Amino acid sequence: MTIKVKLVLGIGLLFGMIALLTILSSYYINRISGDTRNILVANYNTLDYSRKMQVALNNGIENADQMNRFETNLKKQQENITEIGEKELTDKLAGHFRQLKKAPIETTLVKLLQNDISDIMLLNMQAIDRKSKLAVANAESSILWISVIGMICFLISFTMFVNLPGNIANPIRELTGSIRQIARQNYSERIHFEKNNEFGDLASSFNTMAEKLQEYQEGNIQKLMIEKKRIETLINNMHDPVVGLDEKNVILFMNDMALRISGLKKEEVINQPVLKIAVNNDLVRMLIQDLFSGSSPSEESNVPIKIYADNKESYFEKEVIPIKIVQTGETEETLMGNVILLQNITPYKELDFAKTNFIATVSHELKTPISSIKMSLQLLENSQIGSLNEEQLSLIDSIKEDSGRLLKITAELLNMAQVESGNIQLTLMPSSPKEILEIAMNATKTQAEQKKIQFVLNMPGHLPKVLADTDKTAWVLTNLISNAIRYSYDNSTIDLAISQNGKMIKIQVIDNGQGIAPQYKEKIFDRYFRVPGTRKEGTGLGLAISKEFIEAQGGQITVDSEFGKGSVFAITLNIESD
Repeated sequence: MTIKVKLVLGIGLLFGMIALLTILSSYYINRISGDTRNILVANYNTLDYSRKMQVALNNGIENADQMNRFETNLKKQQENITEIGEKELTDKLAGHFRQLKKAPIETTLVKLLQNDISDIMLLNMQAIDRKSKLAVANAESSILWISVIGMICFLISFTMFVNLPGNIANPIRELTGSIRQIARQNYSERIHFEKNNEFGDLASSFNTMAEKLQEYQEGNIQKLMIEKKRIETLINNMHDPVVGLDEKNVILFMNDMALRISGLKKEEVINQPVLKIAVNNDLVRMLIQDLFSGSSPSEESNVPIKIYADNKESYFEKEVIPIKIVQTGETEETLMGNVILLQNITPYKELDFAKTNFIATVSHELKTPISSIKMSLQLLENSQIGSLNEEQLSLIDSIKEDSGRLLKITAELLNMAQVESGNIQLTLMPSSPKEILEIAMNATKTQAEQKKIQFVLNMPGHLPKVLADTDKTAWVLTNLISNAIRYSYDNSTIDLAISQNGKMIKIQVIDNGQGIAPQYKEKIFDRYFRVPGTRKEGTGLGLAISKEFIEAQGGQITVDSEFGKGSVFAITLNIESD
């Protein structure tokens, strides 16, 4: 018998028994309710009418009110005859009442009426007793049948409760265990259900699947070995060094390039713990330091690694790639190991060096002719050489402005070349933050006067000195104030504030200009970045160079801007230590 048939028969039988119990209970409850209703409606009303007529007799039937009360209840009794012999007694009572109405003072008739009422009450009391016994018998019969049917339903449901879950769950549990064995690649696992039902069919299908998987595994080992050889050949022919580690940091492979730059041999490293190799090899120790320093293996270092390879100094970018997979039947990733990849960026580094040298050389060479142009302009402006008309003076002003812009650009390019080459030359000395700010204010005074912008200085009376390079810090502040003037409106103010915060001095440049849009706020310190749509001049290097100069001194530069309301640029510098 199949499981479906068992379930249908068991649940159907249980449903039928419950339906029978419900119908039987409803029938007996309605029957008892009818018996009770007959007692209450028929006999109880007759007793109530009889009692009221008896009260009327006792209160003086000769009284008109009592006479009417008696007659009213007599009529109600005549309409409520339900028992055998009750009609004769009621007619007899009505006859005696008619006689009494003719002779109200006749005491014999009053006694006859009382006897008639007593007979009617006795008849109904006997009926109530009889009907009560019948109701009790019906109730006992109902309880018996309902108990019998309920016990049968309980036994059936208890039998299903004990046997049915086991019949379904036990084969499923056995099947689940076998599936786990298959998941562990134990394809020899088999299930044996000696039942001609759905579980038997399932076991047969499972065994067929396991047999085919076993055949597939055995037939594909050779293919897997070929693919393994192909991957190993591919890795060994890569021009970038590659090192593979398993989840226990045991070396699985090192390609030929990795072995060459590390000076190791393949048989010395394969299947060896990487820590053991790192003890005697500086390069390997440097490559795995991220794995054991608590940082994420996927973090990339921004500083290229310099290694002597191919008979020259070469540069590599290291990337640690964690190998995570979600195994079949699971939902969470499992770390299977790491791959350390060194990308050879030597050609790009050489091009970058060439670009930096070219920019530095060109900028340096441009400074001399530009300075000569500015000197020639000063001579032309000297009236002792000769007077100039207004058009000539206008041309001189234009040339002076363009030469000043060229000089500023060449200065920024020279600074950027210094930054990119990593040769930032700093002269850190105790300096007054007020004096540094005053240098920047004087350098931008003319620019501010042209737009009628005033400086508002806010600083305490006494400030400690900072450990900074005065020239470069003043250059940074000059650049910040110049930008504030450039993007501020005419006839406005720029607030310059100096404050102390612990062991740091903060210098702020606050303008009320157009501000910086939120999407560009994080990019303004990037090299060559300019806010799209701006028509202001500039190379896009000033803020990038400023950031490098301040951070090289151990400080920090920040910006806080609200679009349409202005910006606040701030630099922090270390206070001179005692």
